[in-house]
Amino acid sequence: MKITRIETFRVPPRWLFCRVETDEGIVGWGEPVVEGRADTVRTAVAELAEYLVGLDPRRIEDHWQVMTRGTFYRGGPVLSSAVAGLDQALWDIRGQALGVPVHDLLGGAVRDRARVYCWVGGDEPAEIADAVSAQVEAGFTAVKMNATGRTGRLGGAGGIAAAYARVATAREVLGPGRDVAVDLHGRLGPAGARRLLAALEDLNPLFAEEPVTPEHTRLLEPLVHATTVPIATGERLYSRWDFLPALTAGIAVAQPDPSHAGGISELRRIASLAETFDVQLAPHCPLGPIALAASLQIAFAAPNFLIQEQSIGIHYNDGAAELLDYVVDPEVFRFTDGYVARPTGPGLGITVDEDAVCRADAAVGGPWRTPLWRHPDGSFAEW
Repeated sequence: MKITRIETFRVPPRWLFCRVETDEGIVGWGEPVVEGRADTVRTAVAELAEYLVGLDPRRIEDHWQVMTRGTFYRGGPVLSSAVAGLDQALWDIRGQALGVPVHDLLGGAVRDRARVYCWVGGDEPAEIADAVSAQVEAGFTAVKMNATGRTGRLGGAGGIAAAYARVATAREVLGPGRDVAVDLHGRLGPAGARRLLAALEDLNPLFAEEPVTPEHTRLLEPLVHATTVPIATGERLYSRWDFLPALTAGIAVAQPDPSHAGGISELRRIASLAETFDVQLAPHCPLGPIALAASLQIAFAAPNFLIQEQSIGIHYNDGAAELLDYVVDPEVFRFTDGYVARPTGPGLGITVDEDAVCRADAAVGGPWRTPLWRHPDGSFAEW
């Protein structure tokens, strides 16, 4: 079997898909994207395609090593995301060729269903109670929300109180039997995060995500020791080497992204590394159907899996295309009582609607860009 063609498709709301075709008619799909930098990653995929076309797609590990370590300059979000999408597609091809789901190739399933959570926003939540209530009525047992919108690095008394009030509202609706996770996005500095975490302790969050930005990972350990709230991080860490300092700092939950952290190959290794620290896995995935399908293959093979993020109905996508618009059979992503059943189809377990993808790519407008935030004084605000 040989790879004959690699194509990329930029589709709404802010995603990039790649299609890897073989001479035996098997096609694999991946999702290589850095949100706000889709065209940059698209170029990186094209450069890597120069190496892959003509080769056997089944040599997944060899290709991963060459793509990530075969040049002098390595790593970073762009290259890691380009590799991630291609790696997903190669696993998809391998599973289809053997007629089995990818998790069978990773050692087999360790569970029959995986718990999932949904987003309820939180930046400027005018109706947070209604948003959480809707998810409870839909059967979800966990939600995640932003802790703050635009804020100063110390948070301030008003900012801390407002964040607490929002989470308290969610907790009141959820009751003691369901979970709320809180995403700090590194918007506060370490001192501000410490203040907010102390305030949130009595609300028992499932975890607090990214209390510091990745360049400040060395500051995680004192935060871990200062709070009883489980600390999570990882959406902006791109390899097991990036994760090691966070794991040694004592985080409770690792959150690698299947479209950023080197794909299925590296996510599985990060999961195993996290297991040696007794750390749970909650893959980051606010992206499209291919990334979610890839992430779920890990969820069903990793014994330390905790919960899966998914972006169906996420507030980022308001007015744009939805995850289910690009798959032939959306039933694979049906959530029941807050869980998704183990996919049994070969490869990634989904069939991409190629016509819908091609139409979306042909009609897509300008690229999505990360919004620029500024404080009232005009200075730059952390996103």
